[in-house]
Amino acid sequence: MDSAPFAGVTVVDLGQIYNAPYATLLLALNGAEVIKVEPLTGENLRGRGRVAGAGAPFAMLNSNKKDVTLNLKDPEGVALLEKMVAKADVFVENFRPGVTDKLGIGPASLRAINPRLVYASGSGYGSTGPYRDFPAMDITIQAMSGIMSVTGFPDREPVKAGPAISDFMGGIHLYGAIVSALYRRERTGEGTTVEAAMLDSVYPSLMSSLGLYFGSTGDIPTRTGNRHSGMAEAPYNVYPTSDGHIALICVSDAHWRGLTQVMGRPELGDDPDYASRVLRVQRIDEVDRLVGEWTGTLSKAEVVDLLNKAGVPSAPVRELGEVVNDPHLRQRGMLSEMDHPELGPLVVPHSPIRVGDHYAELVPSATLGQHNDEIYGRWLGLDAEELSGLRDRGVI
Repeated sequence: MDSAPFAGVTVVDLGQIYNAPYATLLLALNGAEVIKVEPLTGENLRGRGRVAGAGAPFAMLNSNKKDVTLNLKDPEGVALLEKMVAKADVFVENFRPGVTDKLGIGPASLRAINPRLVYASGSGYGSTGPYRDFPAMDITIQAMSGIMSVTGFPDREPVKAGPAISDFMGGIHLYGAIVSALYRRERTGEGTTVEAAMLDSVYPSLMSSLGLYFGSTGDIPTRTGNRHSGMAEAPYNVYPTSDGHIALICVSDAHWRGLTQVMGRPELGDDPDYASRVLRVQRIDEVDRLVGEWTGTLSKAEVVDLLNKAGVPSAPVRELGEVVNDPHLRQRGMLSEMDHPELGPLVVPHSPIRVGDHYAELVPSATLGQHNDEIYGRWLGLDAEELSGLRDRGVI
């Protein structure tokens, strides 16, 4: 097995909820030693565990990390963090811009201690610009970015995308920024400050809608439901079956001809009313009716099997229970069963990023402060009496 790409890299992780913790999870699963630093009462996402099922996201995002508690409102706590940073390679946080400066742990302060440090910040809007200080969560970024304006059906109110796409796309870009900075440090020997804003990160995902916007008279594109966001493909929709729904798209005219063969309507493949993508979009309601009438006579499995054999992109619309138990994701190692010490049986995701054949064994998320003695004691060199005093004074 190939060696872990980030073996020997130490990350001090002040991430919370989804954004930064996902970036550091990707680092941990590729070999970095990630030290998660939490307040004495635990970070926000851990606190959700008091509600049934709500603790699973914390467990899924914090596999393979060590965990310490630290009171950063106490000068002794800041001093301990500085000692960790002096020995670390990467520092990660996703507080609102300016918060770490107020705590005395901003980029200038920490990089003065360790010039080789990569200081990484995730935020909603970034460290500059007029929106810099706005509080941000996934739903507010979906609203501000235009994602909500193009999600849903034209005769209904805008809706958010179900997944927390802003948080996770921000986290992915933050991971990319950290990796880029580590590569730069290998060449120059210097650390740097990097950031990834959620608003910046999700904007490129609007490509299809932006195509419709710039190709029009400037009117804001309406919500297109399950149709193509740029109204440039047909058929492109979710269609009924006898036992649910399937998603189907014909990107090319060859796909359309393949679909018409499977439908038993080969004459439609070369019909001058439907022969090109442009013509099909002009008759999109007719196309959707023809396709829907055919899919409705078959089951999801039957439709998808026929279309896969014909090379037409399609998939059944599946429920979460089907996805969690998906044999493909299980065989690839993306999903693994775990007996979590606090939550019991749990399906935990691995990293989608594979480097060579490195594949880390999953370790359950740590309990709050589980590694205080290891990190503050063995790593930083504090003795038992010093650790006891820190606990008594509410520092750790």
